[in-house]
Amino acid sequence: MARDETSSDGDGVIGRHEADVDRLAPGEFEAVRGVEDLYYHDTGMFDAPGYGSVYVYDTPKPAVIDTGTGANVDTLFETLSEIGIGTDDLAWILPTHVHLDHAGGAGLLADTYPEASVRVHSRGVRHLTDPSRLVEGTKAAVGDQWRHYADPEPIPEARVGGLAHGDTIDLGDRELEVLEAPGHAPHQTVFHEPDDGVVFTADAAGIYVPQIDAVTPTTPPPQFDLDQSLADAAAIADLDPSTLCFSHFGPRTFEPAVIEEFQRASVEWVEAVRRKREELESDEAVIRHFERTTELDQVWTTERAEANERLNVRGVLTMLDE
Repeated sequence: MARDETSSDGDGVIGRHEADVDRLAPGEFEAVRGVEDLYYHDTGMFDAPGYGSVYVYDTPKPAVIDTGTGANVDTLFETLSEIGIGTDDLAWILPTHVHLDHAGGAGLLADTYPEASVRVHSRGVRHLTDPSRLVEGTKAAVGDQWRHYADPEPIPEARVGGLAHGDTIDLGDRELEVLEAPGHAPHQTVFHEPDDGVVFTADAAGIYVPQIDAVTPTTPPPQFDLDQSLADAAAIADLDPSTLCFSHFGPRTFEPAVIEEFQRASVEWVEAVRRKREELESDEAVIRHFERTTELDQVWTTERAEANERLNVRGVLTMLDE
């Protein structure tokens, strides 16, 4: 269900959008202001409104960027139908990386849209054709949160292709440029549409949380790399885009301060975990400390906030062990 555009920030580009998060309910979609033919859809992920954003280009060669966990995927099908993209029309399914909150629905989309080609970083292809190891690792990492995921469907090898830095995706009337961004995960890519100045950030610029007007780091195990993550964010800033399309909580206007805040918060977060590890008797005690002290339970569900802390702490601890 689309939402009416009833407000504007004056320049036609979505900005710091505290109100927008409340306005877009799970399963709904709306246009990304200032960008022709681009929409974003709230998957309702983790019962946290706004947490999972899927982007849809209604171009001559239509594309879906990220897919959510696969749970509630029927509402994404409804969104595509309302936009006017039929089951034989979708050209591209483009997960930014294969973490299952971004790629869990890719196989279900591929089943329903048989003409669509799937593209992901070359290091992630095998996880889409055979998701068994990814499922095993995700279940171990998220625990009870697995109930918010659907079992991913394997995608036939003939329909999945690998991406590398410098590749382009043809949307018919514009192209997406591919940038590798391996700091969050080695299979992560960022997509850049230069004509409208749009960057699909994946998790390379963190999670923008509009309710508190802040960017939070996202540092999952097992391959988070702080230095590379800082470099990835700098590469996004160097593109000087107009709009950042975050995979969580939707789009917002680009400002250099957003990237600077993410970089600063990432460094401070890693240092906080390192110091706490020196103080406490075990890694599990470190994890429990950050679970108890998270402030994100004021804006997300307590369950989701604590799960987020567990994952992020484990990622930093793993990096510190290397």
